[in-house]
Amino acid sequence: MIQISNIKIRKDISDTKLFETIIKKYKIEPKDVVEWHISRKSIDARKKDDIHYIYSIDLKLKNENKYKKFNKVKEFNIPKIKAINTDKKNVVIVGAGPSGLFSALTLVQNGIFPIVIEQGESVENRKISVDKFLKNGNLNVLSNVQFGEGGAGTFSDGKLTTGINSPYCKKVLQEFVNFGAPEQILYLSKPHIGTDNLIKIIKNMREFIISKGGKFLFNTKFVDFETINNKISKVHVLNLETNSLEKIETDTVILAIGHSSRDTFEKIYEKGLLVEPKNFSVGVRIEHLQSEINKSQYGTITKLNLPSADYKLAYHSPSGRSCYTFCMCPGGVVMASSSEKNTIVTNGMSYFARDGINANSAVLVNVVPSDFNSNSPLAGIYFQKDLEEKAFKLGGSNYFAPIQRFEDFANNKKSEFIGSIKPSYTPGVTLTNLNDIMPEFVSKTLKEGIIYFDTKLHGFANPDAIMTGMETRSSSPVRILRNENLVSNIDGIYPCGEGAGYAGGIMSASVDGIKCAIANISRKA
Repeated sequence: MIQISNIKIRKDISDTKLFETIIKKYKIEPKDVVEWHISRKSIDARKKDDIHYIYSIDLKLKNENKYKKFNKVKEFNIPKIKAINTDKKNVVIVGAGPSGLFSALTLVQNGIFPIVIEQGESVENRKISVDKFLKNGNLNVLSNVQFGEGGAGTFSDGKLTTGINSPYCKKVLQEFVNFGAPEQILYLSKPHIGTDNLIKIIKNMREFIISKGGKFLFNTKFVDFETINNKISKVHVLNLETNSLEKIETDTVILAIGHSSRDTFEKIYEKGLLVEPKNFSVGVRIEHLQSEINKSQYGTITKLNLPSADYKLAYHSPSGRSCYTFCMCPGGVVMASSSEKNTIVTNGMSYFARDGINANSAVLVNVVPSDFNSNSPLAGIYFQKDLEEKAFKLGGSNYFAPIQRFEDFANNKKSEFIGSIKPSYTPGVTLTNLNDIMPEFVSKTLKEGIIYFDTKLHGFANPDAIMTGMETRSSSPVRILRNENLVSNIDGIYPCGEGAGYAGGIMSASVDGIKCAIANISRKA
């Protein structure tokens, strides 16, 4: 296998035409090519008068020695798993988000048949509950944007970018394709699936797991567990439809509970699992016109059929705080993402096409345990909840979100009108002064950061930019401690994914799910 990198293409082109162009340019005889594929595609927009695509392609050739000028690359093979302990007693996975689903998938692929416990609904029914909330503010606290099959990422942009470097990233991407994702996620530099595709993919994944012997219990809440000699022996689950309690014997629990499972955090802490507070971030969603973001990023010269532009920005304040953009959603909407009564939580969502009028992103400021005014390991939860409850009251106590124009936010005055940028949040919005509910260090750093971002992306500090509060669930406020074998201080419990504090996003959560499953099936009885 050889690789040709840094191939510059200055026009929109089909895969067939790309292949013809490359073999002609690099003098490769078509008969020598056994197979080929795109390994990477990105956009170089650094020079607005010369925006182009950058490709890397891998080719398998009959005689590679004939083309010694090209770099040889090894074919990627997913690391093999050595299944040692397949005779297990009811492996229980708590949570059907990315980490839980990929744990279950890995287990059934290796002859182990897990029971997946999920308090929320299947993804099809969950969408109905979410749509009801967006339409009329009727919140289902057990199944919503945060809770239910697919996890919080289901109603997001479906980004598959990550800062981790794991051989299992390739497996995650390939499995998504196997279950219905577009093949382009295998090579795009910034792959995304979109919430519309994710719903179908998650259903397909679940059906496959069931066909191989796995079991899903929806509308079923993990409420307690028992131990014998500091080893997990039973989990208690409550059927929310029948209100009946069941005790499941088990020697393994993969705890993939998600970053918003506050009552579960409290229960496991009460039961003696070691938990510590961790840093996270809070802030707002900010909206601009996608056309203006495109103009700032691409200019007006290019004739390429480019996707909606994105951005990633960071600012370091003299105070020591950081401000950064997070989960940017091109052509997306701001989502009502509450999971508890009388709270406002925001997130961003895009469909695969990313063809909405607005662009939105979280703009966040880091918070640390010393900000929480409590020594409790769960203090970050209470810090989050306080902001969410204040946002609820400021918005009118009816699940309308408090919003503000950036110009007014910067001048610390209530907004009286909406300008050129219309808010996308539903069920509704209320013009407010967001400074009234934020800690002073958050609002100050946000102002500094947004003004700085304007020097990097013209128009970011647009006076009419809409700020919607509050974004508080960027990552888990706690970490459930685990050892080098991924096991907690109670034997048989594997803290997993974003909720446990070991991931941040769909990709890293999925990889951690695979790792926890592998740790389990590779462990000697």
